[in-house]
Amino acid sequence: MTRTAKAGLEALLTPEDSILVLIDHQPFQFANLNSHDPATIVNNVTGLAKAAKAFDVPTVLTTVLEERGGNIIKQIQDVFPEQTPINRTWVNTWQDRNVVDVVEKTGRKQLIIAGLWTEVCVAMPALQALGEGYDVFVVTDASGGASAESHDMAVRRLVQAGVVPITWLAVASEWQRDWARTETVDALTGMLTEHGGGTGVAFAWELQLLATTPPAGGIGR
Repeated sequence: MTRTAKAGLEALLTPEDSILVLIDHQPFQFANLNSHDPATIVNNVTGLAKAAKAFDVPTVLTTVLEERGGNIIKQIQDVFPEQTPINRTWVNTWQDRNVVDVVEKTGRKQLIIAGLWTEVCVAMPALQALGEGYDVFVVTDASGGASAESHDMAVRRLVQAGVVPITWLAVASEWQRDWARTETVDALTGMLTEHGGGTGVAFAWELQLLATTPPAGGIGR
C-alpha cells in the first residue's frame, strides 16, 4: 500500500520526502519522440532538474546503453555536473539494483519519475515501484512517447494503477508551497523566467515595470 493520501493536504508533494529519477533523456530516445516537440521536453525536464537542485531533492540520473544510445542531454548534466548517470542494460530501471539502492538509502517514499519513452522506460519502473509501496508521480510534460497515442495510453494505464500524473510546474509549486520559504524564492523565480514560457515572460515584464518610474499622468498621457 502507498502512504500518501489521494486527497487533502497530505496528497501534496514535499521536498523533504521526494526523490526524483530522470530516465533516458538521451539522443536515441529523442530521435523517435513524437508525442511532444522535443524542445518542449528539453525545456521542461531542465526546469524540473533545476527545481530539484534548488529544493535539495535527491536526483538519480540514469541512461540505458549509453555507449550506443548517447549520453544524457547536456542541459540535465549541467545541473548535476558532479553526478555520473547510472548506465543500465535493463529496460526497466527498477530492475537495476544500482538505481534502486540509491533510492532506498534515502528513505524517501514520494518517487517522482520523468523519462523517455513514457510507454516503456517510465511505465515499467512506475508500476513496479508502486507495487513496492512507493507513492509514484509521473511528470507527464517532462516525459514523452514514440507517438501521441503511446504516451496517452501509458498515462491512462498508470493512472488506473494508482500512479499520479503531474506537470513540472506543479511539482515545483508544491515543493515551494509557501512564499515565506524565502530561501528558494529566487531560484524558483529564476526557473520560471528561464523555463516557464509565458509565465516567465510576464514575470520579467513585472520586474521591468517595478523598476520603471511611471510617466506623469499615467500610461498613454
